[in-house]
Amino acid sequence: MCGRFNLFSLPESVKNHFHLSVAPEFRVDYNIHPGSDILAIMPEAKAELLHWGLIPFWAKDRKLSYNLINARLERVAEKPSFRAAFKQRHVIIPATGYYEWRPIENGTKQAYHITRPDQAVFGFAGLWEHWQQGKEAVNSCTIITTAANEKMQDIHSRMPVILAPKDYEHWFQLNQPMESLLALLANDSTYDDMEAIPVSNFVNNPRHNGPECIEPVTLP
Repeated sequence: MCGRFNLFSLPESVKNHFHLSVAPEFRVDYNIHPGSDILAIMPEAKAELLHWGLIPFWAKDRKLSYNLINARLERVAEKPSFRAAFKQRHVIIPATGYYEWRPIENGTKQAYHITRPDQAVFGFAGLWEHWQQGKEAVNSCTIITTAANEKMQDIHSRMPVILAPKDYEHWFQLNQPMESLLALLANDSTYDDMEAIPVSNFVNNPRHNGPECIEPVTLP
């Protein structure tokens, strides 16, 4: 799964990477957790803040949100919570890295910061949904995940789907054959330059924020 990530790139870098007309407004965050309002790139080069944890349009309340922070690629086209959004509501979620925890001895876990060597911004494939009950309305999103590739499977069995920049426009095109979309998301070549860097347990607490979250540590 992908349950924690970060975005500490400058707004101008995000603007240039995603070809936005203006630099987006967002809070630099080293420890983004579910339930946060996160930056999302929408079609037509628009940037919005969305609630992280998808609320299906048919839900009676917001309680499903925390359980739907991720959408498994293997079932995203058929699961009722995601299938409508998969057909027509795609987003790209900017990040500079994400965190995963590898089980080690004595029941503890080692945190890893997974990022590009230059810590440049990249984009997760995501879905968004509009939910409304009475006067309450929420735009929410989820991050699509897939089975970990050989490079990452020693840390965790799942990983977020990262889109190559050349595929951004493809992802936003509607009315595509389902097979085309699934093939796009199954391409794991975009992970080739990702690095998994062990970091301290400072990041374990979602209330902790700041550069200390990504400070490398030396493993014994």
